[in-house]
Formats: sequence, C-alpha cells, structure tokens
Amino acid sequence: MNVIRTAIPDVFAIEPKVFGDDRGFFFESFNQRDFSEAIGRDVAFVQDNHSRSVQGVLRGLHYQISQPQGKLVRVVEGTVFDVAVDLRKSSPTFGKWVGEVLSAENKRMFWIPEGFAHGFLVCSKSADFLYKTTDYYAPKAERCIAWDDETLAIDWPIDDLDGSSIQLSAKDKQGVRLGAADLFE
Repeated sequence: MNVIRTAIPDVFAIEPKVFGDDRGFFFESFNQRDFSEAIGRDVAFVQDNHSRSVQGVLRGLHYQISQPQGKLVRVVEGTVFDVAVDLRKSSPTFGKWVGEVLSAENKRMFWIPEGFAHGFLVCSKSADFLYKTTDYYAPKAERCIAWDDETLAIDWPIDDLDGSSIQLSAKDKQGVRLGAADLFE
C-alpha cells in the first residue's frame, strides 16, 4: 500500500496495491498489520458502516465528543469529496481541513483519526461509501459543525455537481459554527 501524507500529519490517504487484468481486479482493502505500521500506532475497528447517497448529498461535518471515532473511509461506487477537520485545540493544525477525492476508480482510502470532524459531498450520480470506526456510534456524543462554516472555509467542489444542489439532512442543517462547537483538548 502507498501512504500519502496530507497537510495535517495525522491524516493519510492510502492507495492499495491493485492487481488487475482483463478479468477484473483484486486488492487487499484492509490489513491490520500494514495499516498499524502505516499510521504508526495500533487501532482496533469495532464497527463497519455503509451508506449510499445521491449526487449533491453532503453529510457532515460529524464527530463524537465523548466517544471519538477514528474512521477509515472508502468509496466502492461513485465519487465523493471527503474532508477531515482538526478539532483538537492543542494541535498546531487546529481548525484546518484537508480534502481528498475518493472514488471506485482510484480505490483510495482516507484515515481520519479521533479528534477530527468528518464530512463528504457526493459528486457522482450516486455513491456507496464504506467506513470502519474505532468506537461505536453514540447518539448522545454526536456533534455536527456546519459544512459552510466561514472560519473553516472548506472548498467544496460544488461547481462539479452538474446542476444538482446541496442536500442536507435535518440534523446537518442544525450544524453549529466552529466557535460554538464542543471541541477536543
């Protein structure tokens, strides 16, 4: 696997080694030993999730404050623009974000550690999004920062939506601004 460092040292894009021929392809989508070596620590994943969304759906920016989740995310159908935002007040990259295009074609994965908010925008007609988490879903710990927070100034590829508009869940419409959010030390 090829580990790609981002502007935030704890967040990585990961490209698996893909073996293909005229019959199709094969790749190892997860290997605990290689993953731990790549990120420099051992993590245990406890939950796998799968979501399907249509073009223009924006999910996020989500995080859990008292049961933070690390996430290893990938797309198996379609294309998304995936974002990680550093919410650790003691971090030199606090309030910074990094984004990565994840698609069925590029087979890239994105590691978002605990202490980060996460969101994605579906750029294709639809997308199937898979992710592993390091802690269980805890609704009472769940928080959401507004996707369009001016302080974060995330450069979402909205112009790539072929006329679709942003679609948010009722919960995501209630996202707070970074200055009002519960944060990590």
